[in-house]
Amino acid sequence: MMSKLALAKLVTGPQEWDRRRLQVLLAIAVLVVIAVAAGIVWSVQALITGSDASASDTAASRSSEQQVTGSAQAGTTLAEAQPGPLSTGSTGTIALPQAAKLGESQVATGFPRTSAGALAQLIAIDQRAIGSASVVTAQDVIATWAMRGGPTAQTWSGVEAVTVLLSSAGLPANGSTELQIALDPAMGTVKTDPATASVIGCVDFVVTITAGRSPANRIAVADCQRMVWNEGRWMIGPGTEPVPSPSLWPGTQASYDSGYQWLEVSP
Repeated sequence: MMSKLALAKLVTGPQEWDRRRLQVLLAIAVLVVIAVAAGIVWSVQALITGSDASASDTAASRSSEQQVTGSAQAGTTLAEAQPGPLSTGSTGTIALPQAAKLGESQVATGFPRTSAGALAQLIAIDQRAIGSASVVTAQDVIATWAMRGGPTAQTWSGVEAVTVLLSSAGLPANGSTELQIALDPAMGTVKTDPATASVIGCVDFVVTITAGRSPANRIAVADCQRMVWNEGRWMIGPGTEPVPSPSLWPGTQASYDSGYQWLEVSP
């Protein structure tokens, strides 16, 4: 296994977009995106600098969120998130409604007040924020799509993901044409949190990162958010971000075993 020192040198070394470097950046992006907000910085520091900070402060909140999401992120490995053998198993399908209009910060919206509508809104938020490959855009998105008391431009995991990825790549905060990020929602789950009457939406994306002329690299990245209906639209609700569901390559047996269902946009 690559040592943390070697990993740090690779991340901070010359800006050469080769396959090995992209894989490292992808690994860092996964650690950031799938971490709960309170553990993001620790996760990245532990990987790059060898920091052994404790995550005990978030243990209680993780336990309660796991009761809703039904998963423990610690069990996910990078290998499980990468392309792997597909299974002949099967699972259900969640029919996602189509957007009715373009909303604030150029985020698709107009989804119905249903659990599937909440999931569709989360997908639209993530695609605009993280797919922009711009810290500035991600901050603008969360500022207009999170309720008071929810994640902010300084704390949201989506902002942290883009920040770390661009920093590691040596690119500016407003992005660059050198780096392209695409999020394709493949699988997901929706559950109601009885404590808050909100919808916990979890999406297992296939994230494709293309840098310069290098071949595209793909990996599964999961995101879970608490969605609340507010003033006629779904928004990311108040409180800490839920513990993410596992980042699993869609169609593998692990993805079926986790309870994920296929996502399909309604005609």
